[in-house]
Amino acid sequence: MTIQAIAASSGVQPGTTAGTTAPRPAQTMDSSMFMSLLVTQLKNQDPSAPMDTNQMMSQTVQLSMMEKMTELTADAKESFSLQMRSAAAQIIGHNVSYALADGTKGSGVASSVSFAAGTPTVAVGGVSVPLDSISGMTAAPSPATATPTA
Repeated sequence: MTIQAIAASSGVQPGTTAGTTAPRPAQTMDSSMFMSLLVTQLKNQDPSAPMDTNQMMSQTVQLSMMEKMTELTADAKESFSLQMRSAAAQIIGHNVSYALADGTKGSGVASSVSFAAGTPTVAVGGVSVPLDSISGMTAAPSPATATPTA
């Protein structure tokens, strides 16, 4: 009995159809994924050689550290956002100079602040200037004090 060779591969991955590609898996690891892996590892371990408790504790500590680092990152982003908003609010009424990304330079008195976008924008003489484009600030113009004449 002779066996015939199968025709050359079409280049289609198993589990996909021609013209489509398999979706890329998410590359993030969270606590639910970690717990799923740990449970699977415990279910499939060899009963005669169980997992080392030190190794399991080490993995649990790593998970805890990862979660805390994620929380710290989120807190740092929130803190930075609040600092930007506070700095933008303090600019109102001051003379500012700016350089926009397109090369436009200008200066004027900051009249208002908008927090609608990710970066606060400051209104300077009718121009909306992102906070990170402001290059300088000077004291607000002081109103002239009238001196009584005798």
